[in-house]
Amino acid sequence: MRAHQIMTKDVVTVGPEASIVEASRLMLEHHISGLPVLDAHGHLVGIVSEGDFLRRAELGTQRKRPRWLQFLIGPDREATEFVRQSGRKVGEIMTRTPHTVAEDTPLEEIVSLMEKKHVKRLPVMHRDRLVGIVTRANLLSAVASLAREIPDPTADDDHIRERVTQAILKTGWRPIGLQVTVRNGVVHLHGLIVNESSRQAAKVAAENVAGVAEVRDYLCLVDSYSGFYVEPNEDVKTAC
Repeated sequence: MRAHQIMTKDVVTVGPEASIVEASRLMLEHHISGLPVLDAHGHLVGIVSEGDFLRRAELGTQRKRPRWLQFLIGPDREATEFVRQSGRKVGEIMTRTPHTVAEDTPLEEIVSLMEKKHVKRLPVMHRDRLVGIVTRANLLSAVASLAREIPDPTADDDHIRERVTQAILKTGWRPIGLQVTVRNGVVHLHGLIVNESSRQAAKVAAENVAGVAEVRDYLCLVDSYSGFYVEPNEDVKTAC
């Protein structure tokens, strides 16, 4: 999937000359946590978010540093922080030159950029024009839509068994002596594991196969030092 497939197209924006009161009201009214800032020509010049309202003089939350530290950071940075913490216009507190993505940017790159730059939203651009915005909420919606059950005409027990087996065997954490049986869409996993994370991973891999109704875990945990094993629950003591 790409940016244009999940982005919000009707973007609520604000101008740099708007007051911070107007910006905060827009965010509250539309239940959003950030606003792209467009100049009079419609060009993206910044972004203002709820994070820009955390350090505010009127709230008494502005940064307070001892004199010696103020001397070290220098008057330029101190003046810049003063404007961001006391400015009354959006253009004075916004983040300038925000990170953006193109319409055809893959989701993998979008997530990577969000993580690397520690941002929650990315304006989507077509050349020099704003055409949408991708937020974490959009990514959540994409996950929800992809996770919906989609009927698979080939999802009979034999096909399910083959797909579950292949999904697990190609990993580095695959159980030793893996055996997969399927009855009416219910997957039964047998084999030996050396840590609990492998158990969870195997169950998740099976659950992600189309047609799986339930996953029953009969994997036995083996201590790699002593050789003793532990059954997953009281009902399957003889399964190992």
